Amino acid sequence: MDTIQRYVQNPLLLPEHIRPSMDGLVVECVLNPGAFRFAGKIGLLLRVAERPVQDEASVKTVVIDPAAPGGQRILAFQKDDPDLVSLEEDSRGFVYRGQPYLTTLSHLRLAWSEDGLNFRIDPTPTLLGQGELEAFGIEDCRVTEIDGTYYLTYTAVSVHGFGVGLISTTDWEHFTRHSMILPPNNKDCALFPRKIGEHYFALHRPTMEGVGRNQIWLAQSPDLLHWGQHRPLIKTRSGMWDSARVGAGDAPIWTEAGWLEIYHGADENNRYCLGALLLDPNDPSKVLARSGRPIMEPIMEYEKVGFFGSVVFTNGTVVEGDRVLMYYGASDQVVCGATLSLREILASLHTL
Repeated sequence: MDTIQRYVQNPLLLPEHIRPSMDGLVVECVLNPGAFRFAGKIGLLLRVAERPVQDEASVKTVVIDPAAPGGQRILAFQKDDPDLVSLEEDSRGFVYRGQPYLTTLSHLRLAWSEDGLNFRIDPTPTLLGQGELEAFGIEDCRVTEIDGTYYLTYTAVSVHGFGVGLISTTDWEHFTRHSMILPPNNKDCALFPRKIGEHYFALHRPTMEGVGRNQIWLAQSPDLLHWGQHRPLIKTRSGMWDSARVGAGDAPIWTEAGWLEIYHGADENNRYCLGALLLDPNDPSKVLARSGRPIMEPIMEYEKVGFFGSVVFTNGTVVEGDRVLMYYGASDQVVCGATLSLREILASLHTL
């Protein structure tokens, strides 16, 4: 039984609530928002995935183009063109003359709320991909406030793979880009909200093929830009709900017992659930406790059916004492909300 309490208003945000960023596009999904408080409001930094309106004769995609109005351009390829190659194993992409393309392109867009339930969504993208390393868009942003500055860690996608980019802001109007801080293939990067000793710390998830596992790693940095001392933190567990891959959610939450991290895990059927782990307050490389069973599973219809079904995925939380507001993507298509009690989550963990 879930330890997390869903909002009865779920889903909170649907694709039809989002204005497309340009003519000829439709919003396919809105998902996986970063969450934060600013100027008395709750902000969400949404991932918005768009695709072109298709027709029978061609396959269309949208690409980043700084010279085009709005910074994006639609490309069309005839379906009977012998240079067009569909990817049978993945409908989310195709190849034309050796160049891979995605069928959707994601950007980040702000939404604001006074009550945490009803959101006003900005009419245009807040952040688009920039440059060669973000040519396929930017996705799944975590937001961490450190000493009055908000740091955005996000997935930068390109033909070179997916890595972790860093952007900072103090006012949510002006943004400083700090380039890629973790190279491909890496994602699910969550910064700790303050230094531990002399260093900043971050959770991240290198993606392994062949030898190795898709597990959560820990890294440390003197300045949030240069990262080292990488080490594996938690592994997947055979035969359990997190047997195929694990990845960090939002920034770890400070509690009297230590750092509490809500993380996602998936099994071999790509069923995504949420769990929690507790890290030593002074040495986050030490795992003190971990969920034996999920604290949240995809059991609601909007979590089981969608763009990619059977998924609950969070990278956005707002802490209010013992109560935590959690915003999550359901079935890779809609944004939902829930609450959890830190005390209850800590009580559910198994000491290691």
